[in-house]
Amino acid sequence: MEFLQDTLLLSRLQFALTAIFHILWPLLTVGLSIFLVVVEILWLKTKDRDYFVHARFWSKLFLLNFAVGVVSGIPMEFEFGTNWAPFSRMTGEFFGNILGYDGAMALMLEAGFLGIMMFGWNRVPAGMHLFATIMVALGSSLSAFWIMIANGWMQAPTGGHIEAGRYVVDSYAEALTNPYHYWGYAHMWLACIETSLLVVGGVSAWYILKHRHQSLFLKSLKLALAGLLAAAPLQILVGDVTGLYIFELQPAKGAAIEAHWDTNPAGQGAEWHILAWPDKQEQDNDWAISIPNALSLIVAHSLDGQVKGLKESVPTDQPPAIALIFYSFRMMFIAGLAMAALTLGSAYYWWRQRQLPMTLDLPAWLLKTWVAAIPLGYVATECGWIVREVGRQPWAVYGLLRTEQAASTLPASAVATSLGLFAVVYTFLLASFLVFARRIIMAGPNVDQPLPVFMLSAHPEQEKA
Repeated sequence: MEFLQDTLLLSRLQFALTAIFHILWPLLTVGLSIFLVVVEILWLKTKDRDYFVHARFWSKLFLLNFAVGVVSGIPMEFEFGTNWAPFSRMTGEFFGNILGYDGAMALMLEAGFLGIMMFGWNRVPAGMHLFATIMVALGSSLSAFWIMIANGWMQAPTGGHIEAGRYVVDSYAEALTNPYHYWGYAHMWLACIETSLLVVGGVSAWYILKHRHQSLFLKSLKLALAGLLAAAPLQILVGDVTGLYIFELQPAKGAAIEAHWDTNPAGQGAEWHILAWPDKQEQDNDWAISIPNALSLIVAHSLDGQVKGLKESVPTDQPPAIALIFYSFRMMFIAGLAMAALTLGSAYYWWRQRQLPMTLDLPAWLLKTWVAAIPLGYVATECGWIVREVGRQPWAVYGLLRTEQAASTLPASAVATSLGLFAVVYTFLLASFLVFARRIIMAGPNVDQPLPVFMLSAHPEQEKA
């Protein structure tokens, strides 16, 4: 097979494998840590034992998820030195520093307080334990922030210049305050929130369907719905602004997302292709189902706004695999619509239920839909990252360093071997996670778990609750 002789392709496949696998875990780490803060605050405020049970139960899934995330993320940092040494040499002054901030500022904060959050219930006061949970959540979100800053800089580098083959930072302020980075971070952070709330809601719906701890998990399902009602509209707004930045800073990526080849003439709107099959070799679509003027309306917010086409760039500067970018974006969009439909449908059902004189059980079809929706956030995020990363090609650092110049010169056989080993190890990690997560879910929460000593001393009436 010819691709086994292509070191660049194999290195890209290896990094794609590690990145696609690793991103599964920060999604839940960031969102679930915030959910744990919420339920612990509710417990301390309301003295409702159910929220304490939720805090203990979901923290087990958080710990398992965190462990796999750390293990799967470590190889990515080594790959910058092994498979992408020229990239590391050129960008180390900025990119390396940002990754250092992630490790020293975010991961250490998260890991430092994780032990108190998990095992400090009877060892520290209530305020200290809540503080530890908040620090874990802050560390998780801060880690995502620095990673998105590093990746955002690769997408839109600012604040420095190339000198003697190395990137020299002229202004860290300019490099760090690029608004594209922050819109990208907001988009990713909200994706973490939505994904985690779908997991919480889906697992809660499963327990209700199985008639296990129904009143307990009805509370977490309602919390998940309330969170989605807040996050989903924000995600639509942030996604729109992020998309406008793409068309401004990376017009070739934006055109690839929409399979838009020819810049529309002044005074004539650009079509939006609902479905199409782009052919890079022919520089056109084999076929397309389109809506007139809709792309101009989406991008320029006017019916005749101009949208640059892919032909504005020479073929060597156009992204590869345009069909992959085009359909990955649409899968992300469809997954987002499905989340919104589930959220609005559930909210409407609960609103209608409140209008009735008697409380009705949640319909099985609605609960099953929540269970089926568990993967939606993961699908949407993976597709979004495919669009973000494949769409940046052929650049490793947009406009500064091409991907072919960023790769190490290694024997293809060595990269193929490491790629195969990564595939085996990550498959094992995924299988292990699913096995242990299933055990946690099947065992269910320990509703008889004693309250912490500090709660019993402050509220002795809860000892028998």
